[in-house]
Amino acid sequence: MGTIERFATDQIRPSERLEYWNRLTDETYPGTSVDERGDGFRAEMLRWRLGALTMIRPRANASVVTRKPGRDEPEGIVLHLLHRGHGSHQQRGRIAELSTGDFSLCSTASPYRLDLSSHEFLVVEIPRPALEPRIDGLDDLIARRISGAAAGSRLMHNFFLSLWQQGDQSNAEPDWQQGIADVLLDLIGLAVRGANVSLDGAHAQRERALRVIETCLGEPALGSATIAAELGVSVRTVQNIFAGMGTTPSGYILARRLARASEMLSVHPKMSITDVAFELGFSESGYFTRCFRQRFGTTPSRWRVQH
Repeated sequence: MGTIERFATDQIRPSERLEYWNRLTDETYPGTSVDERGDGFRAEMLRWRLGALTMIRPRANASVVTRKPGRDEPEGIVLHLLHRGHGSHQQRGRIAELSTGDFSLCSTASPYRLDLSSHEFLVVEIPRPALEPRIDGLDDLIARRISGAAAGSRLMHNFFLSLWQQGDQSNAEPDWQQGIADVLLDLIGLAVRGANVSLDGAHAQRERALRVIETCLGEPALGSATIAAELGVSVRTVQNIFAGMGTTPSGYILARRLARASEMLSVHPKMSITDVAFELGFSESGYFTRCFRQRFGTTPSRWRVQH
């Protein structure tokens, strides 16, 4: 993997931000441009390479992203996984409406458009020959909504996140990098195939609610209202979803934060207890430590030593 690069508009004059961002996006994925849907455009992007794949993690307020095909360039397939927000993907006369956790495939051989609310994406561009053997009927899937609720989609989403959490791996062996890239491509194929399994309405709604929680654990304000807004349902509906699971939204969120914290304490030994707490949406480390002790019977620092 190459070095992770970070770009942001926060140090750019407001009048120059959109021009700066368009230069950056065109440099990353040629032919791409961005237009803001409101005033005060703000954005941030992480970018790196994984073997032959170019990956980005952009975050921005409401905007429209378009891309035009380049001349004599080999066709690529761009996977846009919506980590947070809502949007639509338009290409080849099709429109895919995306919610948190969903993803779609774009072809660089024809123009496409993404009309987005405030959002965060996980994006990777893949040479078509690398993906085609893994997905039957690839052209039929362009600009189709692929649900994030299926097990294969969740697995792929979590793998994407784990790659970013590993941090800079620029010194890794090329064979290892290519191996990780192959695993990612296999998971994309699995996610596409698994999405064909339909879920009943209640099950799909529950899976979407759980996906919202997984992607927003770091937000201190995460709660029933956040989940309801993402799903487009009432707070009462969200409460009923979790009542059916024998818990409450706040209880489930706390359990997931503590479970994730236990993993981070083991995987990131140099990360301070306070940073782990803030990373997972706790407002202060003392409260995090009390919750952790109540759940695991020991303090975060002792847990780290024992695991």
